[in-house]
Amino acid sequence: MGNNGPADDVEEKEHFQRIVNAFRYYRSFSLQRLAASETYVSTLPQHHQKLLTSYRSHLEDIRTCVEHNYEIIKLITADVATLFENVKHDAGQVKSKVHPTMSDMEKVQSTLKQIVRDWSKDGEQERAACYDPIIEEIELKFPPGERALEQVQILVPGAGLGRLAFEIAKRGYSCQGNEFSLFMLFASNFVLNKCQGVETFRVYPWTQQFVNTLSAADVTRGSSFPDLDPSSLPRHAQFSMAAGDFLEVYTEANTWDCIATCFFIDCANNIVSFIETIYKILKNGGIWINLGPLLYHYSDIPGENSIEPTYEMVREIVQGLGFIIEKERTGVKTTYSQNVRSMLKYEYESVFFVCRKP
Repeated sequence: MGNNGPADDVEEKEHFQRIVNAFRYYRSFSLQRLAASETYVSTLPQHHQKLLTSYRSHLEDIRTCVEHNYEIIKLITADVATLFENVKHDAGQVKSKVHPTMSDMEKVQSTLKQIVRDWSKDGEQERAACYDPIIEEIELKFPPGERALEQVQILVPGAGLGRLAFEIAKRGYSCQGNEFSLFMLFASNFVLNKCQGVETFRVYPWTQQFVNTLSAADVTRGSSFPDLDPSSLPRHAQFSMAAGDFLEVYTEANTWDCIATCFFIDCANNIVSFIETIYKILKNGGIWINLGPLLYHYSDIPGENSIEPTYEMVREIVQGLGFIIEKERTGVKTTYSQNVRSMLKYEYESVFFVCRKP
């Protein structure tokens, strides 16, 4: 995580502390929400309360799930102070002045869902839809036998909890995942470096979904993780995770044989800068594989600048920077941390394309 001076250093430490606090606040935040419902029920007429007996016990079950999740969260944040070699963070004391925001609390919740997406059997279908087309394309462009696979340098920006990068490295390629979000970095550090064995932990990702639920069991169902042992990579596997802003970390031209982006390019204030950097850091003849929608994460965030070109315009930018589009599919049906049992579901019609730098 690069910094440029004492002011940046303080800001970075406060940001770090705020994210740690968000994780630590998860339990009381979640229990407050349950308590509000319970308090309201207790003010209702007696015969209503009687009819809501199963609802009350449902809230109790959710509370139990929250406690289980908090045990996982404590493991995730246990040693984050030592996570970055170049920065010492004092995560030992919760500095109360660094309050997590509502958005931070939502991100803690989505981190739990991300564990399910990337590292549980329940995430298998999503991973097949999002990761398999990318992996298949890599194997097509860099087939085993043509050259030593560990010489093929592949970068996965916006790697999240690292499963795509892990799968690429597992196949013998040299792969680095890059991630900026501390929520993701804390959790990926836990899964990749602390989890041993298969399905040794259990998380309850749907406890905050109070609406559009068919049954109580749908809300309190858990997912075991990891679905495979993260320490099972072959000894010689070339796999790493790099923390930091993609635009700041990757400045060296002609470095990578392949860049694989999944649900990433719309995470920029300025998508042109992402595409330009991808072009610059690829070797001549290098391949960029992309799959995802155009959600434009900064679009509705107060105080953030954002541009939102349509896909047609993105194509023009891609070609305008010099890329040759070799393959392209629109309408690729994908979901992201979807609750398959919800009465409301979101589905993306993603784009998939493969470009070559001449």
